[in-house]
Amino acid sequence: MVIHMASFQDIIGQELIKEHLQNAIQLNKISHAYVIDGERSSGKEFIAKVFAQTLQCEKGGMNPCNECHSCKQAESKNHPDIIRIVHEKPNIISVDDIRQQVTGDVQIKPYNSPYKVYIINDAEKMTVQAQNALLKTLEEPPSYVVLLLLSSNAQILLPTLLSRCVMLSMKPVENRLMRKYLMEQLEVPDYQADICVAFAKGNIGKAKSLASSEDFDNIKDEAVTVLKYIREMEINELVGAVKKIAEYKVDIDDYLDILMVWYRDVLLYKATHDVNDLTFKDELKYIKKQASESTYEGIEVIIRAIDKTKSRLSANVNFDLALELLLLTIKEN
Repeated sequence: MVIHMASFQDIIGQELIKEHLQNAIQLNKISHAYVIDGERSSGKEFIAKVFAQTLQCEKGGMNPCNECHSCKQAESKNHPDIIRIVHEKPNIISVDDIRQQVTGDVQIKPYNSPYKVYIINDAEKMTVQAQNALLKTLEEPPSYVVLLLLSSNAQILLPTLLSRCVMLSMKPVENRLMRKYLMEQLEVPDYQADICVAFAKGNIGKAKSLASSEDFDNIKDEAVTVLKYIREMEINELVGAVKKIAEYKVDIDDYLDILMVWYRDVLLYKATHDVNDLTFKDELKYIKKQASESTYEGIEVIIRAIDKTKSRLSANVNFDLALELLLLTIKEN
């Protein structure tokens, strides 16, 4: 089994969170509860893993040693004192889940570690009763208990619960750091890295999944082909393009984001004639052509239509109809 070394240095961006947690370790001032709040796939689970592993490491350093028995157990997710809360219902963490796995367990001392670390992913899914049960634990926690609540919407947690936690908010990762990571660690070519970074909007997990997604590659090529030749396409060809889009399992938002980034490139080139900030640099010939053939108003109409299509689809409007209307709007402008 390949063991992936985990350390604070492997966390991309998030300097404030790293600094806070490493200071807490250095000064031996570990709080009983932390909320790590940020978008899905932004790296919260990895931060929780590194922090928990460091707290339990037998060497007692500022990073996990990745060599001791405790670190190896943590890596293989078999550590008896790092407890990940599971829940049967997909969208609810019930009071029973919390009682059985946390409040009923906290009085049992750690097996062979300084701490018992409880990791609650999707913490915003806790019912009010579940949060209140957790609150009781936090009123008089045993000295060895550390709760890590990972949330993508901490605002909906009870204020009384939040007031007993240290709040750590994820920030969007800088584009240059994501690009460097994709190119050096995942060996993604520079052009592909640029595309993934443009769509990830500061979310490192999304950048990684786009970089390794064949679906995303296919849908990008499909979208770019349509965008390059849409002026010459007949109505039946547009309908065919919509059918193809529907076949891909990828999130339709990704497809619409590709269209949005393309027209931002067209707008940017029309305004500045600067190539450096374009995402679709390798399609420069077509970006130039469209910039010279389009008016500013026409490009604005298209960008608004893409936004409108997103809203329509999230309101469950007929998929084919919404996309055909969008492609017609693009063709006419």
